[in-house]
Amino acid sequence: MVALPVLPADGEGGGPLLGPGAEQLADQLDVDLLALLEQERATGKAGEVTSLPVVPDGPDGAGLRLVLLVGVGAQRPDDLRRAGAALARAAADRSSVATSLSAVADDAGLEAFVVGAMLGSFRFHWRSTPPERVPVARIVLAGRPDGDLGVLRRALALGGAGWRARQLATAPSNLKNPAWLADQARLIADEAGLTYDVWDEKRLAAEGFGGILGVGQASATPPRLVRLDYTPRRVTKRTPTVVLVGKGITFDTGGLSIKPGEAMSNMKRDMTGGAVVLSVLAALADLDCPVRVVGLVPMAENAVSGNALRPGDVVRHWGGRTSEITNTDAEGRVVLADALAYAVATLQPTVVVDVATLTGAMKVALGQQVGGFFANRDTLAERISDAGAAAGEPLWRFPLAAVYEDKIASKVADADNAGGGPGAITAALFLQHFVGDVPWAHLDVASVGDSPDERFEWTTGPTGFGARALLAWLSGPEPLEGI
Repeated sequence: MVALPVLPADGEGGGPLLGPGAEQLADQLDVDLLALLEQERATGKAGEVTSLPVVPDGPDGAGLRLVLLVGVGAQRPDDLRRAGAALARAAADRSSVATSLSAVADDAGLEAFVVGAMLGSFRFHWRSTPPERVPVARIVLAGRPDGDLGVLRRALALGGAGWRARQLATAPSNLKNPAWLADQARLIADEAGLTYDVWDEKRLAAEGFGGILGVGQASATPPRLVRLDYTPRRVTKRTPTVVLVGKGITFDTGGLSIKPGEAMSNMKRDMTGGAVVLSVLAALADLDCPVRVVGLVPMAENAVSGNALRPGDVVRHWGGRTSEITNTDAEGRVVLADALAYAVATLQPTVVVDVATLTGAMKVALGQQVGGFFANRDTLAERISDAGAAAGEPLWRFPLAAVYEDKIASKVADADNAGGGPGAITAALFLQHFVGDVPWAHLDVASVGDSPDERFEWTTGPTGFGARALLAWLSGPEPLEGI
C-alpha cells in the first residue's frame, strides 16, 4: 500500500494538488490521479481519503494493491495529526504502508502525523476470538530528510502516553480494581526507572487519609494511594518539583447517591485522571523532562454496601480539614483533596496540577471535544492552554469565581462536598482550599473522558485526554519559567 498527500486548491479556482511521489506513481500505474480526485470530488481537507485499488502484477499476485490519497489541509500540526489518524484507519489489517504524507510537514507536523497514526490505530478487545481489525503493522515514512530520529522518538513517547492512558481507562472494572491499578503503576515504575510507593488501607488509616478511605470503604477491594517519582538527568538542589494528582476511581456507582444505569455504564473510565498521570510519568524520561515530577494517584472504587458513606457523614482529610458528604456521587474531589493536601504539605511543590473526570457540568458546558480547566496563576493557565492546543487536546479556562464560595459552606464541617451549580466551578473551589497559595491548575476532563464516535485521532470510548497536553508542557525547555 502507498499513501500520498493531497493539498487543497491554491485559491485560483483549480482543484486539489498532489504532493511528493504522485507524479512518479501515476506514471508507473499509467493512471490520472488528478482525474480520480476530481471524479470523487476530493478537496484535500485534512483526513479526507480517496482510495484507488490496484490490480496486482506478476504471476504470484505480488506488488502494490492499494493507493490512498489523503488530504493534509493546510499542513498545520492539527491537519497532519488528522491525516495520520485517517491513514491508520484506512490501512488497518495491512502489513505495511509507505507514505510521503510527512514529506510536506515540518518537525511539528511530523510529530503530529506520527501521534495521529498511533492513536487512530488504537484498539482494545477482550474476546476469545481474534480482533475484527488490527493496526497496520508498519508505516514507512518516505521523502523525509536525515535527522528525524529525535522528532520520531518524541512522537512515539507522546502517542504512547495517549495509548497507555486509553488502555488503562478502557480495561473493565472487574479486572481494574485499586490493587490491580496500583500494580500497573509499579510495572510502569520498573519500566521507566521511577521510584514507587504505595499506601494500602492500613497505612492510609494510620496516616489520616480519611477522604480516600471514606470513598473506598464500601468496596470489597480496598483503596490505595500510589506515588511515582521522576528525577531528571541533570538534577540539582534547585531543580523545581511539579506534582501531578490524578483521580483514580476504578468504578463509580455514585455510592448511595446512586447514578442512573445509563450514566453508570461508562464509569470504568472514571480513573482517566489517574491513567493520565501514570502515562505522563512513564514518558517523562523519553522526553527528557527538565523538572522533578511526582505523580500521586488516589485509587478507590465508589461502591454500594451496608458500609457505604451516607449523605450527611463527615470525613477528615489528610491534614485535618473536614468535609460533609452531602452527595456520595461527588466522590472524586474527596479523594483528590487528600492527595493535594499531602502534596502541598510534604513535597514542597513549585506547581501542583490535578486531572480528573470530575463533573457532569463540564460536559454540559463544553460538549465532548474540549476539556475544561481552572488555574490560580495566569502564567500557568497560559502554559496549560498553549500546551493543550499544540498537542491536539484543547482546554478552555474557567474562573475560580469566589462569589460561589457560599455554595460549598457547611454548618457541620469545613466544607460541603457537593455545592451544586455551577457544578464545575464549585468543585474547583472545593479543591482550591487544599492547595493554599501554591500555583495550581485543575483539569476537569469529564467533558472529553469518552469519545462518542471515531473522529480524527479519537477512537470510540475512553480517550485518555490530558496526557499529551501535560507532556507538551512538561517537556519544554523551561516549563515553569515565570510561574
